[in-house]
Amino acid sequence: MTFDRHRLRTWVLTGAAAIGIAVGAAGIANAATTGSSSSGSNANAPAATAPDPATVAHGPGETLLTGTTADKVRAAATAAEPGATIIRVETDSAGSPYEAHMRKADGTEITLKIDSSFKVTATENGFGAGPAGAQNGGPAGGQGGPSAGYGPAA
Repeated sequence: MTFDRHRLRTWVLTGAAAIGIAVGAAGIANAATTGSSSSGSNANAPAATAPDPATVAHGPGETLLTGTTADKVRAAATAAEPGATIIRVETDSAGSPYEAHMRKADGTEITLKIDSSFKVTATENGFGAGPAGAQNGGPAGGQGGPSAGYGPAA
C-alpha cells in the first residue's frame, strides 16, 4: 500500500509542477507581447507611435556627440542660429558628418547640417530627413524635401 501512495504522490507533484511551469511560461509570454502596463490600459486605445524626436537621446543610427567635437558643433550651430536652443548634437546618418537639433525662439525645430570643418552647410525644418535619407520616418527616398523632417516641427 505504501508503494501506491508513493506513486500517487509522485504523479500529483509532477502534474502540479508541469501546470505551474505552463502557467508561468504563459504569463511571461503574455507580458512580453502585451507589455507590462496594467494602469488603466484601454484595449481600444490607438497603437503606440514613434517617440518624439525632441525627447530621444539621439536619432536612429546616430551617436550623441561629446567632448571637443560636441563643443565645436554647438559653437557652429549657435553662431548660425543665435537665440535658438540646442536640443542635441550628434553624428548624422543622412550624409553630413554632424548635425545639431535646435528649437528656435518661436518654438519651431530645425536641424543644422555641419561638415567636418565645423561649418554649417544646410538648415532643415523639423528633425531632418531621418536615417539614410528617409523622410518623415518612412523608408529611404520617401516623399518630401529637406523641410519635411522625420519629426514634428511644432
